[in-house]
Amino acid sequence: MARHGGGRGWYGKVVGAALGVTVLAVGASVWTAQAESVGAASPRATASATPGAVRPVDVTIAHASDAGARGVNITIDDGPDPAWTPQVLDLLREYGVKATFCVTGTQAQAHPDLVKDVVAAGHRLCDHTVSHDTAMDRKSEAYQSREILDAERMIIEASGGVRPMYYRAPGGAFTPYSRKLAASHGMRPLGWNVDTKDFERPGADAIVATVERELSNGPTLLFHDAGGDRSQTVEALRRVLPWLRDQGYSFGFPVR
Repeated sequence: MARHGGGRGWYGKVVGAALGVTVLAVGASVWTAQAESVGAASPRATASATPGAVRPVDVTIAHASDAGARGVNITIDDGPDPAWTPQVLDLLREYGVKATFCVTGTQAQAHPDLVKDVVAAGHRLCDHTVSHDTAMDRKSEAYQSREILDAERMIIEASGGVRPMYYRAPGGAFTPYSRKLAASHGMRPLGWNVDTKDFERPGADAIVATVERELSNGPTLLFHDAGGDRSQTVEALRRVLPWLRDQGYSFGFPVR
């Protein structure tokens, strides 16, 4: 869930020099369709990654959509959860929307079938750390490294070999070190522009109103599919997704 009000308080943390880290190669299968196409069908396995095959990405925090100026990014945090993730997946499928799922290592390890369902539907994965520690920006670099890299490994194992393409710090608790580390593993740091505050369960009407009011802030919307009762999120998405399309928006993924 978000830690900073409106999802904006962490912007000031992205400045400063970052410590260099060595790229750690992880052998795993990758899915071409997931990485290359917003509207692709179920991903297809390609050859296993070879040592050194992971390409570093930009260390800056991404907000823009690869769908262009009228694109929006639906991002779903904290899962997967056996009660709510299937309902979110059903809605996304109903409206033909691809989303980015920011999963925690513990949830991925507990529910690997759901991680595979996310991938099979053409959605992208994001590393949301092992334990969702919103104070990790105040912890040691060794701790940050364990949280990010252990979660990456757990997600790859749960997904059957699919790498997370982004890294979202819990509560926006990014540091120059964590951004550099994630980027060196091919995971673009991922922010948000619209914090729906759905984790507070303010009611579906309030969640929808927040999206309508704050969409001008930017294209990346933050929702949650775990961490408690997410029935309000499901109802809000049922209304938000067609509304966005009616307003002339298209659905994309965060830029890499």
